[in-house]
Amino acid sequence: MSVAQNSAVPASPWLLLVFSLPKKGASLRVTVWRKLQRYGSLPLGNSGYLLPNDTANREKLEWLATTIRSAHGDASVVEVQSIDNCTTPQLKKRFSEARADDYRQLLADAEGAQSSKVSPTHIARLQQRFQEISAIDFFGSPMRGQVERALAELNAPRKPNSNTMKISPGDYRRRVWSTRPRPGVDRVMSAWLIRKYIDPRARFAFAVEEKTPRNAVPFDMYEGGFGHRGDDCTFETLTKAFRIRDKIVQIMGQIVHDADLFDEKFGRREGFGIDEVMKGWAQQNLSDAQLLDRGMELAEGLYHSLRKR
Repeated sequence: MSVAQNSAVPASPWLLLVFSLPKKGASLRVTVWRKLQRYGSLPLGNSGYLLPNDTANREKLEWLATTIRSAHGDASVVEVQSIDNCTTPQLKKRFSEARADDYRQLLADAEGAQSSKVSPTHIARLQQRFQEISAIDFFGSPMRGQVERALAELNAPRKPNSNTMKISPGDYRRRVWSTRPRPGVDRVMSAWLIRKYIDPRARFAFAVEEKTPRNAVPFDMYEGGFGHRGDDCTFETLTKAFRIRDKIVQIMGQIVHDADLFDEKFGRREGFGIDEVMKGWAQQNLSDAQLLDRGMELAEGLYHSLRKR
């Protein structure tokens, strides 16, 4: 193995993390191993873990090395030009084979979901896993396209419910709107949308699927009412169903979509901050109603912030 550091020659194609951990470091060992798995690194026997040399991978390994050293371990990130017993094509093949294993498992999960009725949340998790695998598919596994097509079929728009597509807004005023407990970003933003554009006097209730209050309007429930439709989140479904034309609301829909479905369709990141705040409040044992009220306040603040841009 030849190692190059701070050389004038072009950057070496590989980065290698070599490290040793303190004897009393079981939790650190698990943390390091999990991160290396998440980074898509390739183990090289007892030598260390290998990644393609680029800025993103270098930053990941440097931070991990810093974590190891701060826990009284030893770690170095070195540039590797070549490995004497494994050619570059062989290394690339090993990376691709590792990702192919990941894709096969995901494909099996996606095919299982096609043959059974699954929730939009489960589909979103499969899509998120696909994004995670794709991010570390450095050399383009042939399995990627197959999985992408399977997920596209799984998320293909279903025939819309005519009862919810041809609606009379007046029928939805002075109503109780029911959703699942412990609201997150899509539900709090949808509740804000309902109060602001559909019914300022709307009331909200929280219930599991089989205990929805009688005559309540379900939203973001797994069955019935206004929920995920096709590749739309609940906020987008409501926006389209009630023909809300506000351009700021359209932008908010993009923000909620990316935070709720994890598919990076619009490249918007603001909603993840709202979601993290909601999770923090939930850990403070706030009631469902308190979570919803605070979330709607965040939504109103976001609306006015976007108006000034």
